[in-house]
Amino acid sequence: METTLQALIAGASGDLPAIGAPGRDWLSYDGLRGLTAEVAASLSSMGIDADDRVAIVLPNGPEMATAFACVAQAATTAPLNPAYRQEEYTFYLEDLKAKALLIMADYDGPALAAATGLGMRIIRLSVPEAAPAGYFTLASDGGEPAAGRTPGAGDVALILHTSGTTSRPKIVPLLQSNVAASAQHIRDSLMLEPTDRCMNVMPLFHIHGLIAAVAASLSAGGSIWCAPGFDALRFFGWMKEASPTWYTAVPTMHQAILTRAGRNKDVIEQANLRFLRSSSASLPAQVMVQLQETFGAPVIEGYGMTEAAHQMASNPLPPRAQKPGAVGVEAGPKVRIAHEIEDRLTEGTGEVVISGPNVTPGYEGNPDANAKSFFEADGARWFRTGDQGAFDADGYLHLTGRLKEIINRGGEKISPLEVDGILLDHPDVAQVVTFALPHPKLGEDVAAAVVLKEGSEATEKDIRAFAAARIADFKVPRKVVIMDEIPKGATGKMQRIGLAEKLGLTQDA
Repeated sequence: METTLQALIAGASGDLPAIGAPGRDWLSYDGLRGLTAEVAASLSSMGIDADDRVAIVLPNGPEMATAFACVAQAATTAPLNPAYRQEEYTFYLEDLKAKALLIMADYDGPALAAATGLGMRIIRLSVPEAAPAGYFTLASDGGEPAAGRTPGAGDVALILHTSGTTSRPKIVPLLQSNVAASAQHIRDSLMLEPTDRCMNVMPLFHIHGLIAAVAASLSAGGSIWCAPGFDALRFFGWMKEASPTWYTAVPTMHQAILTRAGRNKDVIEQANLRFLRSSSASLPAQVMVQLQETFGAPVIEGYGMTEAAHQMASNPLPPRAQKPGAVGVEAGPKVRIAHEIEDRLTEGTGEVVISGPNVTPGYEGNPDANAKSFFEADGARWFRTGDQGAFDADGYLHLTGRLKEIINRGGEKISPLEVDGILLDHPDVAQVVTFALPHPKLGEDVAAAVVLKEGSEATEKDIRAFAAARIADFKVPRKVVIMDEIPKGATGKMQRIGLAEKLGLTQDA
C-alpha cells in the first residue's frame, strides 16, 4: 500500500485523461505528472516547503481538483469554502497558521482581504489560453527559495476543520499516509479501474469530493469530470456530456436528482452507470430503492467522516447485497462498537469506533478533544465517531444517529433516523429531517421539518396521524413544520442540531 499521495498517483496504471470539465479538453496523466513537478518547483521558489500550509480558495472545477492533487504533493493543503465572508476567512486562515493563500489570478474577494490583513503570501493561479482542463501556472511576489523537500508519509497532506455546529470547529490534520490509505480503500471497495470516469458534483473544499472523487479516481488511473458545483437543473445535461461510469453525492443531492429523473429518461438510459455512490449523511432506505429503480444500477452507500480521511464502511458491489438503511461493511479501517462512556469495546448497540491507517493522529492543539475521542483497547487505538449504531448478523452496520442528535424525551431515547424513515413512507413526503425541540418539562420533544412532493396538500395533522399509526406515541413528532426547503450546510447536508432555533421554534417550547 502506497503511503504518500505522490507515490499513489505515480503508481497509477494506464494513460487515460485525468481531469475534465464542461467545454474543456482533458488533462492527461502525463500532463498531470508534469504539472505536479511544475507546481512543486513554483512553490519551492516562493519559499513554500513540505511543512508549510497553503490555503486554497478556488471555485469548483478542474483547476481546484488539480491544485489539491499537486499542492498536496509538495506542501500541506487547506481548502476553504469560496462562500465564506472576510471575518470567517480571517478566523480560518489564522487558526490554520497558513503561510500562503492560493487564489485565481483575477480574484479580488474577501479571502484576499483577509490574507492581506494577516500579512500572508498571495499565490495567483492563471490558466493559459487553450490549456487543457486543470492545467495552470502559479505566480507570487518575492520569497526566498525553500529546500523543496518531498513530503513523507508522516507529513500532513490535508488539513480541514470540523463543522463546529455546537462549538469551536476542531482542526483535523490528515497525514500523507492517511490520505493515501483512504483513497486506496475507496478504490478497492468500488473496484475502480482506469476505464472508470467519476462525475464530481461535490464541493472540493470537503473531504468527500477531495478523496472519494479525486484521489481515489487518480489512484486507479481513472478519470474525473468536474462540475462547477451541484445544480439539479444542469445535472442530466452534464451526465450526457461527461458519460460517467459513476458519480458520488450526498442524500439531499440524490433526492433533488430524482425529482428531475422522470423528464430525463433518455439520458439515464444512455448513461449506463456502473454504480451510484452516496455518503456524508445517512441515505434514507426509500431513496436508495428509488435510485436503484430509476438508474438501473446498484447504489453504494458509504460511511465517512473527516477524521477518517472519509471512508470507514461501504455497501459492497454486487454480487454482495446493498442493504437499504445500512451504511455497509468494514471498508478500510477496523470498525467496532464501544461503550458510550467507558473506554472498552462491546457488543450490541453503542458508539461506533474505528482504527486504521486512514485515521487522523489527533486534533491539532486540542488535548481535551483528543482525550475524549481516542482510547486504547484490544491492542489498538480507537477513535470515537460520535455515531450510535450496531452490526447485523451479516456484518452490515446500521446507524441509529449521532449521539448528540439522539432525542431524550423525558428519559425516552428516540432515534431521529427512525422517525425520518417512517415519515418518508408517507406518499406525500419528499424530504424530512427529525430534530429535538426544547420542552420545559421533558427536556426535549420530537419535531420534524418536512418538504412535500409537488402538488401535495398534506397537512401537519395528516403527517402526525400517519406517524401515530406506525410508531409509539412518544416518538410521534409533536410539531411538524412544512417547508419549501430544509436548511442545509455548505456540503448539502441537512443539519439537525440547532434547527429548532433556526426555525424560530424555541420560544414556543
